[in-house]
Amino acid sequence: MELYNLSLNQIAKKIKSKEVTIKEVLDSVYKRIEALDETLGAYITLTKDNAYKKAEYLQEKLDKNEDIGILGGVPIAIKDNICTKDVKTTCASKMLENFVPIYNATVIERLEEQGAIILGKTNMDEFAMGSSTETSYFKKTKNPYDITRVPGGSSGGSATCVSADMAYASLGSDTGGSIRQPASYCGVVGLKPTYGLVSRYGLIAFASSLDQIGPFTKNVEDSAIMLNIIAGNDKMDSTCANTKKEDYTKFLVNDVKGKVVGVPTNFLNEGVSDDVKKAYDEAILTFEKLGAKIKNINLEYAKYSLATYYIIATAEASSNLGRYDGIRYGYRAKDFSDLNDLYTKSRTQGFGDEVKRRIMLGTYVLSAGYYDAYYKRAQQVRTLIIEEFKNAFKSCDVIAIPTAPSTAFKFNEKSKNPIEMYLEDIYTVPVNMAGLPAISIPAGFDKNNMPIGLELIADAFREDKIFNFAYTFEKNTNFNKVKPNI
Repeated sequence: MELYNLSLNQIAKKIKSKEVTIKEVLDSVYKRIEALDETLGAYITLTKDNAYKKAEYLQEKLDKNEDIGILGGVPIAIKDNICTKDVKTTCASKMLENFVPIYNATVIERLEEQGAIILGKTNMDEFAMGSSTETSYFKKTKNPYDITRVPGGSSGGSATCVSADMAYASLGSDTGGSIRQPASYCGVVGLKPTYGLVSRYGLIAFASSLDQIGPFTKNVEDSAIMLNIIAGNDKMDSTCANTKKEDYTKFLVNDVKGKVVGVPTNFLNEGVSDDVKKAYDEAILTFEKLGAKIKNINLEYAKYSLATYYIIATAEASSNLGRYDGIRYGYRAKDFSDLNDLYTKSRTQGFGDEVKRRIMLGTYVLSAGYYDAYYKRAQQVRTLIIEEFKNAFKSCDVIAIPTAPSTAFKFNEKSKNPIEMYLEDIYTVPVNMAGLPAISIPAGFDKNNMPIGLELIADAFREDKIFNFAYTFEKNTNFNKVKPNI
């Protein structure tokens, strides 16, 4: 087996036991990237020079038997909307094509403190707005299972590089499903933590009340290890919760006997394909065979999540992206007649169609005469969604739903119809609206051998339950062992 095939935990152990050198590990992964990335397009920027310098530094420490951290020498990929000091962070947009941050995001600091080596920055939908990674200014990322299909979005590059063994793990961001949906499409594990559990400092904002950083990994154990490192209070982020530090690996227990899985029966007919429904039903049956109790529940307000989300998210995007005006940040038009012309041309030329669409929608719902009718009402519905989930978790340990209503679709299949594209988020956006934790784990394949994901949702800050159920499912199935044939 090649080194790049191993899991994050496996390679970390091999490095620490000195079975392999850190340079050998880096060589293996970068050779894999060189072989595949021209086809798959997962990375925007590679940081080879920095990576090999850090590898040399860590190897010297290891040779002296000094501590190199939990992830000492393990190569990790980072979504290109998370700030990395002295490394371009573009948000896959012309607007930030040459932006080089002067500081690291908190999650980057925490990964580097534990010895992780950053391989590069991954492709994404522009400013994280999209569900297919087709809106990137630079390139289209392809699905490793079928290069004619999308990897999902907006964190498509981060999902693809883990699925194709071009990184042992990666970081993405999830505003309405942007970790879980591509994880489902690419057959990997994607975790969206509770809002406030992981610092957003250094994450370039799309919708501040919804955005959350989380990991892509090859298995559930690696996901728990990554969360151990990136979770925790941060004085640089006022929305970060002051919770006690947990060791999430202690919840990796292969036992769900007597625990309750909630099945929202009224919410399972929203355009679900036959293959996804079959895989979902079999997953529920698996939990039942393992001793879990299955409880039918009703999520009446969750069906309004998508409409509510696209009001709140676009309103916050309109506000957050107001700073990109050709003067303070980002791309500046070369030819202009006056200040207004500079604003107009810089934003027209700097932003892509999907970003413009969402800015216009957001500006509209915040405008005089429409604020109460749209934005205020959406916030009221959001409160109802939060309360509904709270009530559901009084009788359930987790809620299980499909991650996405279908498997990965072909390029250009939905890009000309934004509404159809938005419907791909029907099962992921309720989680962001309520600020809850959720994980997508491999749960089957459709008739075209494309991966299907199962989404497990728990109450706020109950990642322990998510890891317990996800780990148990993984240990009693073989879906996560399947690799794309590339």
